[in-house]
Amino acid sequence: MPRKICVVITARPSYSRVKTALQAIQTHPDLELQLVVAASALLDRYGNVIRQIEADGFQINERVFMVLEGENPTSMAKTTGLGLMELSTSFLNLAPDVVVSIADRYETIATAIAGSYMNIPVAHIQGGEVTGSIDEKVRHAVTKLSDIHLVASQGAFERVIKLGEDPTTVFNTGCPSIDLAADIAANPKLDFDPLQKYAGVGQPVDLAQGYIVVMQHPVTSEYSQSREQIEFTLAAASQCGLPVLWFWPNVDAGSDGTSSGIRAFRERHGAANFHFFKNMAPHDFLRLLVNSRCLVGNSSVGIRECAFLGVPVVNIGSRQAGRERGRNTLDVPHDAEQILAAIHEQVAHGLYPSDPIYGDGRAGENIAQVLATCPLKIEKRLAY
Repeated sequence: MPRKICVVITARPSYSRVKTALQAIQTHPDLELQLVVAASALLDRYGNVIRQIEADGFQINERVFMVLEGENPTSMAKTTGLGLMELSTSFLNLAPDVVVSIADRYETIATAIAGSYMNIPVAHIQGGEVTGSIDEKVRHAVTKLSDIHLVASQGAFERVIKLGEDPTTVFNTGCPSIDLAADIAANPKLDFDPLQKYAGVGQPVDLAQGYIVVMQHPVTSEYSQSREQIEFTLAAASQCGLPVLWFWPNVDAGSDGTSSGIRAFRERHGAANFHFFKNMAPHDFLRLLVNSRCLVGNSSVGIRECAFLGVPVVNIGSRQAGRERGRNTLDVPHDAEQILAAIHEQVAHGLYPSDPIYGDGRAGENIAQVLATCPLKIEKRLAY
C-alpha cells in the first residue's frame, strides 16, 4: 500500500514553501497525498490560499479553522492550542503514515505535537535554520519532535545533527520554493498585468519604468512596536521615486499594528505611488519579484528565493537575524533614512549573481523520494 503522507498548510507562505513537494508526492507511485489546510490559509483577510490550492489541482481532505482573533501573544498561544485539538481529530480521521510540518510559523508546532502524541512519524521541512522572534524557538522544538528532517541548506543539515538528531534521519533536500524560483529564472518575463489580474487596492501605477515590492511582517517579540516600525518603512518607500507594490502582513502578533499603520498612512497621504495586494499565486509573485528593482521588508522570500534569483533586497530589522543569506541582501535597522538609502543603493546596483544556498530546483522530487523510502519510526535516541 502507498504511504499516506499528510501535509498541513497553515499560512500563505507555507503553500509556496511546499507546492512542488505536494506535486511530487501526488505523482509518486508509492505515496498518497493527504492535504490539511488550516489557520490563516483559510481566511480571506490573509489571502485565502485555499482558492489557489484548489486551482492548482490539489484535493483538500480536511479544513481546520483555528485562528483566534487578536493578533497578540495570547491569541497566538490559544490559536496553537485550538490547532492541537482540531488537528488531532483530523489525524484520527485520516490515519496517515507520516505527518509533514512546514518551517517555523508559530502554529506549526501544533502539527508536530499532535503527530508525536498520536505515534505518527513527523517529517519536518526547513528545520535547522536560524532567525529571530518566536520562529527560532518553534523551529528547534519541532526538530526535536520530528523523526524525519528535510532541511534546505548545508548549514541547516549540520545544525540539526548538532541538535542531537540521528544523521541517518537528516536529508539536505533543498527548499521547494527554490524549485519555483528555478522555473521563473528560466522564463522571467512579466507576462501578466498584476493590477488587472489581482485588482488590489489603490491608485493605478505605471510599472513600465520599474517598481519596488514591499513585504513586511510584524516581529512577534517586538509586536508592540509594529506600528512604529511599519511607519519607518512607509516613509522611506513613499520617497523612493518608484511605484510601490505592497503586500499585506501575515497573522502574527502585531499584525493589527502593522495593518493600522498602513491604513492610516493611506488615509493621511493618499499613497499615490502605492498599490496594495493580499496575495498572488506563487509563480506570479516570483515573476513580479524578479522583474522588480528591489524587495523591501523582512520576509524570508528575500533571503531564500531572491538570493537564487539575484533580486536586490533591503532586509529590515531582526526578523531574519542569523539566517544564511546571499550577496543580494542589505541589512538595515528600522530607520527611514537608512531604509531609503539602502533602497537607492540596491536599485542602482541591479540584479546580483545567483546564490543557490537553499537548493538547485529539485527539492520537491527529493522530498517525495525520501518520504517514500526512508524507514519510519517514532522512537528517538540522542545521537551524542
